[in-house]
Amino acid sequence: MIEAAHTLLSRSAYSSELKDIAEKVFAGERITFNEGVQLYKEADLGFLGVLANFVREKKSGNRVYFNHNFHVEPTNVCVYSCSFCSYSRLIKHREQGWELSVDQILNIIKGYDNQEVTEVHITGGVVPKQDLLFYKELFEKIKAHRPSLHIKALTPVEFHYIFKKAKLSYEEGLKIFHDAGLDSLPGGGAEIFDKEIRDQIAGGKCTAEEWLSIHEIWHNMGLQSNATMLYGHIETFEHRIDHMDRLRQLQDRTHGFNAFIPLKFRNKENEMSHVPEVSVIEDLRNYAVARIYLDNFPHIKAYWAMIGRNTAQLSLNFGTDDLDGTIDDTTKIYSMAGSEEQNPKLSTQQLVDLIKAVGKTPVQRDTLYNVVKLYDAERI
Repeated sequence: MIEAAHTLLSRSAYSSELKDIAEKVFAGERITFNEGVQLYKEADLGFLGVLANFVREKKSGNRVYFNHNFHVEPTNVCVYSCSFCSYSRLIKHREQGWELSVDQILNIIKGYDNQEVTEVHITGGVVPKQDLLFYKELFEKIKAHRPSLHIKALTPVEFHYIFKKAKLSYEEGLKIFHDAGLDSLPGGGAEIFDKEIRDQIAGGKCTAEEWLSIHEIWHNMGLQSNATMLYGHIETFEHRIDHMDRLRQLQDRTHGFNAFIPLKFRNKENEMSHVPEVSVIEDLRNYAVARIYLDNFPHIKAYWAMIGRNTAQLSLNFGTDDLDGTIDDTTKIYSMAGSEEQNPKLSTQQLVDLIKAVGKTPVQRDTLYNVVKLYDAERI
C-alpha cells in the first residue's frame, strides 16, 4: 500500500492540490470540508481507491465483516410521503400495504429459532397504532423469547413521531425502549441533512438536527448506532460533504457510531423516477470519499441488498470493510425500490465466498463488531 501511495504521488497528472490531500491522508491528518468536495469533483477512481484503501487497511487490515441477521418491517403504511420512497403506502391507501401486529412479528422472529442469527433489524413505516406501547411490548416479548437476540430497531423518524405522540422527551422515550430490550439503532432516516434538499425529498419528517440529537442522546447513554446517507438524487457534492461533516462532528463528541452506510437512490416507481440513477463508478467513488472523510468512523458498510452483491464486492477495494449480513428480508423492501437483488438473502457460505474472491479475510461479527468467527483469507 505504501508503494502504491508513492506511485500515486509521483504521477504528474494529478494537481498539486490533490497531491497535498493525499499527503495529509497518508500522514493520518484530517482533510477539510473543501478538500472533501475537491475529491468528489477532481479525483479519479484510481486516486480515490488508493487513498480509501490506505485508510481502510489502517483501521481493519484485510478483514471484511458480516453478521447473521434478518429484517422485519412492521408496516409499509406511513403518515409521511417521501418523494424518493418506493416502499411506503399512505394511510388512505393502506389496503395496498401491511400492518403487522406484535404477535405476527413475534411469529416471524420465532421462525428463526433454529437458526444461528444474532440480530433482528426492525424498521418500517410510521402509523399511529404502532406507538410507544406497541414497540415496548414487542421488544419485551422478543427478549423474553430469545434474550440473546440483538434488537437493532427504529430510526429517529419513527422515534420522533412515537415520542411526540406519547408526549415524552427523546431522553424519556429512549430510556423506556432501552429498558424494554432495544440494544442499538440502525442508521436510517438520515437521508440528506441539508434543509432545502431534505424538504424536497422528505418533507415533514424529523429534521437533521432532531436526527442528530436522538443519536447523540443514545450515545450519551453509553449505546451505539449507525448512520446513513441517501446519495445520487438531487443533492450536490457539497451536500454530501455537509452531511458527512455533521456526522464527523457528532462522532468526535460521542464516538458512538459503529458504521456509515451510503444508500444509493433507486428510481423505481416513486415520485423521483425521472431522476437518473448514478453509475457504479460513482457508487465506488462515493464509498471511497466516505472512507477518507469519515476518519473517526470505524467501519464503512456496503449494503449489498440495495446495490447488489457484485457492486458490494467491488466496493471492498474502495474503502468498505463490511457487507452487513445474511439479511433475509421478509417483505422485499429493496426489490420494491429497484435493487438488483430481488430476493435479498445470502447464506454464510455465499458471503464468505464473495469476500474471499477478492482476497479479503471474512469475519463473522455480532452487531457491535465483536468477532464471532474468523475465516482464513485464501481465495476460493
